[in-house]
Amino acid sequence: KHGRLFKMVKIRSMLLNADMPGVDSTGDNDARITKIGHLIRRLKIDEVAQLWNVLIGEMSLVGPRPNVERETRLYTDLERVLLTVKPGITDFASIVFSDEGTILSGHLNPDVAYNQLIRPGKSALGLFYVKHANIFVDLALIILTLISVISRGRALTLLNLLLRLMGANPELLEM
Repeated sequence: KHGRLFKMVKIRSMLLNADMPGVDSTGDNDARITKIGHLIRRLKIDEVAQLWNVLIGEMSLVGPRPNVERETRLYTDLERVLLTVKPGITDFASIVFSDEGTILSGHLNPDVAYNQLIRPGKSALGLFYVKHANIFVDLALIILTLISVISRGRALTLLNLLLRLMGANPELLEM
């Protein structure tokens, strides 16, 4: 139902034809990111354009962050549940992995690093969201996302508290 393909709108932060090498994940040190692109990414300005996707009904404000099609082909049966709900601009993983570029920096193959270091946690957090989604969680995630732009540390502390209150397992809390 919601697992269909769509074009997510983003503000360009990379050189033209940056997708040509077939690499989807990028570290902060990726040469394809422009000088202004680093600022756009750091301030999350590239995500604001996705409000268009929300307005036309392809995305929600809150929901599991979508992956590119190449990544979704690697999903386990459990992860495929993420394709049954409308993707969102923000979720638990958007806050936990807001430093994705830093995590992927220095890896020879950022896509492999993404699948080993980020995707398992991102999927676990997305599945937790799907199971516990409600208006109060959505409002909390919107507020925490705004806080994370100002203070990632504060947002992570508050997110951990929210996950505890929601009964998250120790593995999720450790992230």
